[in-house]
Amino acid sequence: MPQAERAAPTRPREESLGYRLGLPDLGGNTRFVAVNVIDSLASGLVMAFMVVYFSRTSSLSLVAVGTSLTLGYALALPAPALAGWLLDRKGPRAVVALGNLISAAGFVSLLVADSAWQIVVTQLVVQTGASMYWTSSSALVALVAGDHDRTRWFAFIRALRNVGIGFGGAVSALAVAVASTTGLKVLVALNVLGYLVAARLISTWRPTADRRSASPAQSQDPGRIPAASYLGVLRDGAYMRLVAANVSFVLASMVLSILLGIYATDTLKAGAWVAGVLITVNTALVATTQTLAGRWIERHRSTRVIALAAVVNAIAFGGFAALDLLPSWAVFAGLLAAVVTYTLAEVLGSPPMGELSVVLAPEHARGRYLGVFQLSWTIGGAIAPAALTWLLARGPAWPWLFLAAISLCAVPLVLSLEGGIRRTRAAAPREQADTGADHTTDTREDHLA
Repeated sequence: MPQAERAAPTRPREESLGYRLGLPDLGGNTRFVAVNVIDSLASGLVMAFMVVYFSRTSSLSLVAVGTSLTLGYALALPAPALAGWLLDRKGPRAVVALGNLISAAGFVSLLVADSAWQIVVTQLVVQTGASMYWTSSSALVALVAGDHDRTRWFAFIRALRNVGIGFGGAVSALAVAVASTTGLKVLVALNVLGYLVAARLISTWRPTADRRSASPAQSQDPGRIPAASYLGVLRDGAYMRLVAANVSFVLASMVLSILLGIYATDTLKAGAWVAGVLITVNTALVATTQTLAGRWIERHRSTRVIALAAVVNAIAFGGFAALDLLPSWAVFAGLLAAVVTYTLAEVLGSPPMGELSVVLAPEHARGRYLGVFQLSWTIGGAIAPAALTWLLARGPAWPWLFLAAISLCAVPLVLSLEGGIRRTRAAAPREQADTGADHTTDTREDHLA
């Protein structure tokens, strides 16, 4: 097995500033961190850039560009299932490297795409590469994280991604505002280079403490590995309840990009600048508080923290729905309070949800389980624009009441997992004895149950 970059200490130093700030032990994992930064920056660029880019560089109408991008996104929906299958066969590092190479190819195609079918293909390739990365990212965290700082790693990566996506979106918005068509293509070329660098970094990175760099299944006797299939994932009631609960958080995550701007300007008659300020507030709060929140989260049961986050989300959405009843002078203060509450739910819910998606997945089929989990994001992202805008057209309160209701529905789903987590933890020593597998990085800690 390849040597790790540097052996990690068994526990972080509790007296260090980084530990007090909720950071995990970063020693020896600079390449892993750099890959997350690059992919997050690129994600921010994709979300804020594609429509305007093709509108500027092709002769197609805005409607034609939007339709082509939607079709390409829809064609890429099965990508997480493919990524999950590859994860079980090749391991997360190989899949992330492949995803980055596919994304680089997709951005190269941006430089020449100028017809509807070419835009569809470009979007298909870009989204496939992104799905490869996002499906594998939790498995990468499982490689790098020790049992004592797994929650910290999920929180740190979440903060890192939020900063990267926000900064990438800001860079793309600035480029669109001031750059010529040639300048936009230079930005695309830089993104291609970034993806190639990320692919190289993840290919040469070795997890600290000599943790496994290959698929867990590859380290076991092939004759004793249980069969892995997507049908088995669908039959796992506990995991499917986790996926169902995550759908509520997926739809909640679409609020800033889909609902907030149009609700603030059209319904509440606030200035066009308000949505930008509130999104900036959200990004700044997540970036500055996520790791600190991770310190609190790691001392509590993950299921109960997620349930708390769902309740806080419901409170935030109830607040949004009530803003239409406020006088105009109180609207901005009400929006700010609702966004801060919404951000609190985001900060609480994201790390333990990502952690449970790994912990509840059997090691031999973890890739397929994470593929199904990622489908909740891709499908939710596909239906959210149509569903939330349709509800908004029926009345300003309807989308918020819908989001509040499904957030509350997630609470019993998550709490029902506690017994299953205890049984899984109790079965882990027996499974280790039966298979001879090393479960060092898959221990079910007490706080998860």
